[in-house]
Amino acid sequence: MQQLNQRQQKIIDLIFKSSAISNSEIIAFLGNSISRFTVLRDLGLLLEEGLIKKEGRGRAVRYSLFSSSAINSFFDPKLYFEKGPDERNIKLTFNPDIFNSLPQLFSEKEIRGLKEINNKYLEKIGITDQWVFKKEIERLTIELSWKSSQIEGNTYSLIDTEMLIKERVEAEGHKKEEAIMILNHKNAIDYIFSNKDEFKKLDLFQIEKVHGLLTRGLGVKEGIRAGSVRIIGTRYMPLDGKTKIIEVLHSVIDKINSLTDPFSKSLALVLMISYIQPFEDGNKRTARILGNAVFLANNTCPLSYRSVNETDYKKAILLFYEQNSARFFKELFVEQFKFATDNYF
Repeated sequence: MQQLNQRQQKIIDLIFKSSAISNSEIIAFLGNSISRFTVLRDLGLLLEEGLIKKEGRGRAVRYSLFSSSAINSFFDPKLYFEKGPDERNIKLTFNPDIFNSLPQLFSEKEIRGLKEINNKYLEKIGITDQWVFKKEIERLTIELSWKSSQIEGNTYSLIDTEMLIKERVEAEGHKKEEAIMILNHKNAIDYIFSNKDEFKKLDLFQIEKVHGLLTRGLGVKEGIRAGSVRIIGTRYMPLDGKTKIIEVLHSVIDKINSLTDPFSKSLALVLMISYIQPFEDGNKRTARILGNAVFLANNTCPLSYRSVNETDYKKAILLFYEQNSARFFKELFVEQFKFATDNYF
C-alpha cells in the first residue's frame, strides 16, 4: 500500500467520522490553502488503494469508507506512531463489541483470492514426495521457531536455531532461557502437526495446552491468569479477573468456531488471543501457533513469519489493541501467507 501523507490521512479520518461526505465538504474542512484539484487527486488515490468508495453522480457524489467496520479502518502506521503512547487517543480497555466485527475481517473477494493461492499449495503437496514433505516441515518448524522467538526478543540467529533444533547444540553467549524458548516452539509445532484434526473445532483446553508447551521451563505460570498485566508501549489495559477472562475466551472460541473460512478463523484467533492476553506471559507466541493449528486443521498452508519485520508486527498488534483496527496486521498476515505458499513444500 502506498504511504499516505498527513493530508490524505486527515481525509480518511474525516470520512470515518462523517460516514458519507461530499468533496466540497472535504475541501472546506481542509481549508482554502488546498486546491480542489489536489483534493480530487487525493480522493482518486484513496479510491485506487481501496480505502474509500464513491457513490452517486455529479453533485450527489458522496465518499465513504470502503468498509464501515472499525476492524478494517485505516491508520497510517508511520504517522500513528509518531505520537508517543501518552499522546495517542486510544481505546483504553477491552471492547466487547469487537466480536461482532470478526466476520468482517475478510471480504468475499479477499477470501476467494486466498483460496486460489492455497489451491496452489494443495497441488504442490499432492505431488510432493513424503521425504521431501518431511524435510519441508522441518524447515518451516526451524524458521517459525526462530522468527516467533525473535519477535519476543530472542537473540538466536537462524543458523543457531537450526543447530539447536537439529543437533541440540546451544549457541555460546546466549541465555539458557533463549534455547528453552526455541525448543518449546518446536515441541508446540510438532504437537499441532501431529494433532491437527483436534483443531477443527477450537476449545479452551487446546489453547491452554499450546500455551503450556510454549512456556514450559520459563518460569511462566500455567493456566489463565488471575492478576493484571501491562503491555510495553501502550496504555491499553487487558481484561482483569480470571472468571471474566475465561468468559470472554469462551465467547471468542464460539465466534471463531462459527466462522466459515480458515483465513478468518486463523486471523481472528491470532488477534484475539493477543488482545485478551489470557496468560501472564507468552500470549502472542501462543496466538501465532494456534493460528497455524487452525490452518493445518483446514488443509491450509501454515505461516513461518520468516520475512515479517518484527517492528511492523508489534506496531500492527498495538494498532489492534488501541483502535481495534486489524487492517495493518491483516496486510502482514496475507503477505506471510503468500510468502509461505511460495517458499515451502
